[in-house]
Amino acid sequence: KVWDAVDTGCCLKTYSCHSCAVRAAQWSSCGRRILSGGFDSMLHLTDVETGKQILSSKTEFRISALKFHPTEPNVFICGGFSPEVKAWDLRTSKVLRVYKAAVQQTLDILFLPEGREFLTSTDAVSRDSADRTIVAWDFQSAAKISNQIFHERYTCPSLTLHPKESVFVAQTNGNYMALFSAQRPYRINKKKRYEGHKVEGFAVGCEFSPDGTLLVTGSSDGKVFFYNYHTLRIIRTLSAHREACVSAIFHPVLPSLLATCDWAGEIKIWQ
Repeated sequence: KVWDAVDTGCCLKTYSCHSCAVRAAQWSSCGRRILSGGFDSMLHLTDVETGKQILSSKTEFRISALKFHPTEPNVFICGGFSPEVKAWDLRTSKVLRVYKAAVQQTLDILFLPEGREFLTSTDAVSRDSADRTIVAWDFQSAAKISNQIFHERYTCPSLTLHPKESVFVAQTNGNYMALFSAQRPYRINKKKRYEGHKVEGFAVGCEFSPDGTLLVTGSSDGKVFFYNYHTLRIIRTLSAHREACVSAIFHPVLPSLLATCDWAGEIKIWQ
């Protein structure tokens, strides 16, 4: 569904191209197309104006994560219920590269600045430490740079990059967000941990404000938490939903607008 978020709040168009749950959707950089993937193992690129399918491709696995390359608008990465993550080219509708890791599922994908490297968050957790929970990849060579980034026994359902500083945050199922360097060797900042919200197994998303001063996250109790990025303090909480709040995202142009959604499918826009 595509909504008018600013003025009327009405649903403008509905696209019914998938036969099962849609797990990931991304706007193209031009804003005219939507890339979507779901549990029907299908990839669809839809023209927003006409509703026509520009690309329809079958994958070998159920899709749970999609990300466009930050500098190559025709390239995206796809991951899901598979030990493989694949880079696709929209111009040829073919796989460019395959990234292989000993995991069962990819939870999230995060490109680092300039797109030369990217991170995948996976469901791999060992008894003593989280091995391969966050994996760093070289985009061009498909080589694994590091799989020893996060050493706690929690999976990380979402990753987000700071808009101005070379750091990223991982949401963890330990009910806290961890801060990491976005440069090799991607060390964790043990002095900074954002705590107070709850994850409890939900794929709770987190994001920085456009100026990088705030870190916002949903919570399994339906609340939205705003953290001061530098001091770690909770600035404000919103009782946003009755069900688990699984995503909170700032508007890319109007920084005073925030969109939230919950496990039951409700979407709200906040001023």
